[in-house]
Amino acid sequence: MHSSLLRLYYRFSVLISVFLFMLLSGTLDAAPSAQAGQTTVPLHVTTGKDQGYTIKVLARRDGGTLLIDLESMARALRLSFHQEEGALVLEEALVVPGSSCTVMINNNFAKVVSKDPEHPKRIIQLQSAPSSLQSRIYLPVNQACRLFTVWLDREVGYNYSSGMINAWFGGKHFGESVGMIGLVKGDEPPPVPPLSTPAADGSTVISGIEIEKRANGAIISFTASGHPTESSLLKPDAEGYVYFTLEKASCDVNTLSKIFSGGVVKAITPKQFTEGSLQFTVALDNKSYVINSVEFHRDKKKNRYVLYVRSKADVQEIRKKEKELQIAQVLSRDVEKWKLNTIVLDAGHGGKDPGAIGFTGIREKDVALNVVHDLGTFIAQKWPEVNVIYTRKDDRFIPLHERGKIANQGGGKLFISVHCNSSPNRTARGSEVYILGTHKNKAALDVAMIENSVIRQEDDFQEQYKGFSEEHLIMSSMAQNAFAKQSTSLAQYIVKPVDHQSVNNARGVRQAGFMVLWTPSMPSILVEVGYLSNPAEEKMLRDRQVQTKIAYGIFKGVLAFRKNYETTSMAALAE
Repeated sequence: MHSSLLRLYYRFSVLISVFLFMLLSGTLDAAPSAQAGQTTVPLHVTTGKDQGYTIKVLARRDGGTLLIDLESMARALRLSFHQEEGALVLEEALVVPGSSCTVMINNNFAKVVSKDPEHPKRIIQLQSAPSSLQSRIYLPVNQACRLFTVWLDREVGYNYSSGMINAWFGGKHFGESVGMIGLVKGDEPPPVPPLSTPAADGSTVISGIEIEKRANGAIISFTASGHPTESSLLKPDAEGYVYFTLEKASCDVNTLSKIFSGGVVKAITPKQFTEGSLQFTVALDNKSYVINSVEFHRDKKKNRYVLYVRSKADVQEIRKKEKELQIAQVLSRDVEKWKLNTIVLDAGHGGKDPGAIGFTGIREKDVALNVVHDLGTFIAQKWPEVNVIYTRKDDRFIPLHERGKIANQGGGKLFISVHCNSSPNRTARGSEVYILGTHKNKAALDVAMIENSVIRQEDDFQEQYKGFSEEHLIMSSMAQNAFAKQSTSLAQYIVKPVDHQSVNNARGVRQAGFMVLWTPSMPSILVEVGYLSNPAEEKMLRDRQVQTKIAYGIFKGVLAFRKNYETTSMAALAE
């Protein structure tokens, strides 16, 4: 027993010696100490409704602080950058005229310069100075988010719960407080107890800031506790910044950092200096307002420090900006509304419902699923910005009423249902495209009856379709009238390409009461790509290449429809 332990100890010692030798000789690469705290943080950028991307940015942990690599974050936000001596210059690469933001190592101020010479330079004050490590420049995550928010006028926030940075680039939007910029509302970091009581040495503690907006300016009140202290005020500079300094004072910097929407005061940012002084930078809107004066008063009775900002509002300019903003918002909403950015593809039948079955055993549900998959692939390749929703992606049974719900809940702008036809007449052939409506002839009624018969395979069909009748069909058709023109147009665009690709004779656009078309609140069509009851067409429809050609034919029709649809919609908005 003792000798066995000695042998194990000897082997372990040899292994340790070999490892140390390899490490010291360079055979093994030891991770540099600077990389010990390196990590990544996911950043999700929202560029529009249901549009965006997620990418990881480099970060590192320094004790309990999460530091973000500014170059990595800029790259994720699609900004360009380059380093200069002791500084990082960030630039808006995809915006005209755009601007640049210069961040300097160990400097609490970032400089923003617009490429439009009419716009003055701006200064962004940071609570923490950027630090440098191995040629990379870092900022604490909340300050990095605040920097990009204030510079780009976009909301960028860090969610402490999920550990993710979110950037909203769909439109300009500020939060109510600079302290909240960099944080998702409702997900703040662990709270820091506010300094609401006098410090132990009796020095001044600023515990709150209140702003009272007036027609001719604003009154800013700093609530204090403790002994009074010396204070000074630097009047507004050319960029509208006022600096209010208290000699021996402190505050909770995160709590008292604020940004305001509307009014002459835009933001208030405190900074605590190591020697004990406290400075508040007050940003005034000197573009919309003419600043007449800024005065200071010490309210001894209420223990407050008060700034009086008097201005003469440029009412005409404000109204002009408000009108421009309203027009831009309306146009943005309308453009998003009319964009054909979500297409719902419905493969008929599935699971326990095979649909029509050909003479050789080919099943409608399989043909429909293959065509829908190919159609979705063509859409994804041509329009990566378009979201494709499938009512089913595999061989499963989906009730008819659920298919419409899937389309509506997914925000669909177009609904295409794919099927194969069948008839007692073995010579019947050709593709058909249907829109919702009352049956114009017996042939259309027969096709609808076959496709609608699937409801009997649903477990609760009697309850789900209770009251569905010819009258209900008429009501549903009336509701679909809002999309009748677009549905008919789409059907007409699809008929010819489908016929051409499948070398069938097109039987035209028809109208019938297909239940799957009753519930989608969008332009909707049902495509019968051919007859499985016709031996010649069944032979073609089971050919995988023919299925792909049919899908491409439908895609060509959607391509032509989308071009006409969005052109017409944009022309209508421009009127």
